[in-house]
Amino acid sequence: MATYDLEEQEQISELKTWWRMYGNIVVAASLVVIIGVAGWQFWGRYQRSQAEQATVIYAAVQKAAAAHDAKKAREAAGELLEKFPGTTYAAMAALMSARLQFDAGDLASAKTQLQWVVDKASDTGLRDLARLRLAHVLFDDKAPDEALKLLEIPSDPAFVPRYAELKGDILATQAKKPEARAAYQAALAKLDALKAPREANYRELLQMKLDALGEK
Repeated sequence: MATYDLEEQEQISELKTWWRMYGNIVVAASLVVIIGVAGWQFWGRYQRSQAEQATVIYAAVQKAAAAHDAKKAREAAGELLEKFPGTTYAAMAALMSARLQFDAGDLASAKTQLQWVVDKASDTGLRDLARLRLAHVLFDDKAPDEALKLLEIPSDPAFVPRYAELKGDILATQAKKPEARAAYQAALAKLDALKAPREANYRELLQMKLDALGEK
């Protein structure tokens, strides 16, 4: 028994020595883990709260859009862009509002909101859609060269036919038939490569635009 007590005392002594050497490190590491877990939980709650608040404002944008109220849509979208710019709701609201502003003849507001999506949205697809719509607005606002610059930027493959089509439309109005023809042909080629059977009507439209240019 005495031998056991001696061994036990030696173990306790070794433990005390080890604790004096490494105790602070263990405590610090434990605190880091605890703080990390608490921080992660806080961040998760914060993210959920942000999303919930953004959802409420986005619903207001949708309601304004359904009522064709461009002013209310612009204000609600502006609130989303200001308070929750990192959410997908902000980009979708800006796109929705921009469409209303365009229909209402407020091209300046439409351009501002679309440019925000182009510059700030985290979703590549939304940025590509905003860039395409912004090019349309610029073309309508008699700024074809600016529109063409936007269409030179590579986009998601699914958007390539639309980009090329608009490029062809702009070049056709500038009497640049060879360039317009090449753009329409590129749109058709990409559409065929995507193998989208539901786009049959769109393919016919592209072919009509190409045929309207006449022979080379």
